[in-house]
Amino acid sequence: MKNEKLRLQKYLADCGVCSRRKAEELIAAGKVRVNGRTARIGDSVLSGKDDVQIGSEKIRRQSKKVYIILNKPRGYITTLDDEQGRKCVADLVSGINERIFPVGRLDRESEGLLLMTSDGNFANILTHPSKHVPKTYRVTVKGNVTDVQLAAFSVGMLLEGRKTAPAHVKVLTQQEGRTVLEVILTEGRNRQIRKMCEQQQLEVLRLKRTAIGQLKLGMLPPGKFRELETAEVKALIKSSTMTAKP
Repeated sequence: MKNEKLRLQKYLADCGVCSRRKAEELIAAGKVRVNGRTARIGDSVLSGKDDVQIGSEKIRRQSKKVYIILNKPRGYITTLDDEQGRKCVADLVSGINERIFPVGRLDRESEGLLLMTSDGNFANILTHPSKHVPKTYRVTVKGNVTDVQLAAFSVGMLLEGRKTAPAHVKVLTQQEGRTVLEVILTEGRNRQIRKMCEQQQLEVLRLKRTAIGQLKLGMLPPGKFRELETAEVKALIKSSTMTAKP
């Protein structure tokens, strides 16, 4: 809508730049300019009138909202570009005309379900710490896993001075030399499963996200993506509402 006054972080989210939380980080870092002036947290803009830039790029609102599910392979970083020239998930969705960005992240050596969107509000709903949307992972570790180690996941561990929320964990298969676990988290700390496994002296051989809420990766091949159906988008938003703490 032309000449609509919006908080700058909401405007950037509506333009498909990033989530509101990430937009606030960009503003705080001095990377956003409005009408030639470095923006500050709390600034508002008039959509369709004010000139908003990140670096040399002019930012404009998008009319179409896009929601996709990508099966991220190992070896790709969850970003749109990389100064070091590493492979990025943006390389896998080059056929999308609208500007989209990842919802949350998977580290370089992790794989599986990654959502990408042009809708910053949708991203904020799914990634806000208060929402507790469950995320399911298939984790292969070296050796056997003891009941004591499983219990540590379930009751929570102290990571970097803060206790993790209880995780749901179960053994899917256990063979000589390796164990496959299903781990369900309701929070999204950086490299959380890897850090939890490291604390329990478990070497991660493979880590794959298989579901977010009720949305499952299914048979989507590695490196491929598809657009979400309207019902799937609504179900994800509903899951965030149902799991949010009062």
